[in-house]
Amino acid sequence: MSKKYIDQFIQNALKEDIGEGDHTTLATIPKNTMGKAKLLIKEDGVIAGIEEAVQLFKAIDKKSRITTYLHDGQQVHKGQVAFVVSAPIHTILKAERLVLNIMQRMSGIATKTAALVEKVKGYPCTILDTRKTTPGMRFLEKKAVKTGGGKNHRMGLYDMILLKDNHIDFSGGITTALRKTQNYLKEKKKKLFIIVEARTLADVREILACGCAGRILLDNFTPAMTKKAVKIIGKKMQIESSGRINARNIRHYAACGVDFISIGSLTNHIHSLDLSLKADIEK
Repeated sequence: MSKKYIDQFIQNALKEDIGEGDHTTLATIPKNTMGKAKLLIKEDGVIAGIEEAVQLFKAIDKKSRITTYLHDGQQVHKGQVAFVVSAPIHTILKAERLVLNIMQRMSGIATKTAALVEKVKGYPCTILDTRKTTPGMRFLEKKAVKTGGGKNHRMGLYDMILLKDNHIDFSGGITTALRKTQNYLKEKKKKLFIIVEARTLADVREILACGCAGRILLDNFTPAMTKKAVKIIGKKMQIESSGRINARNIRHYAACGVDFISIGSLTNHIHSLDLSLKADIEK
């Protein structure tokens, strides 16, 4: 699935960028001229997207040769070279911006994820992403989270039941929403994991009383409220914390005993890692 997805993503992105042709390159570089370029690390962090870069160069020209010196998930430092590509210069220049767009964003996500995973070290909780992703790049962004040491929440609306505030309010309350969900899954003969969002401790108790969910999502709870909720839930269901959690307070939530912490900013509020693809001219 991943290769097919990336192949389609690459083709769409190249069409968007190249259009009828890269006229700057066509005007200045003879078509079959060969060249080399190196992917230069310009900022410390966690590198991601090398596999996709290799796939991209190969998609443009199967004869492209890429020598890698780093691997995805590796801590990197300014001045290191991730890989060197040897290919027609037209191929290198066609790929340049797309390679950087993919790798800079994926590396930024991996770097941020790794930092938050480190923050909760020593506690048995897992850092999760959310659906707050860039349209068309969800697979890549969620892969970057895994590269940084986190785990993926649901991929989309199709692979899990997540009853959030709007579902609950529109359907008439937690108990009604859960009853409708059970009936729907039975009718459709589907087995999907069920998570229910709780906004108050009363919600927590109501979800527990229903007894048909697999996880309670504590939305915008303070650490003090979270501790109370964890005590009420015990081992009856999985517990996830989400909302207003950041590098400054994440360890406080982990210390409450939750199983998961989901953070939207892993993918929608990140600093892209500074990288560049530079001509490697032999002197």
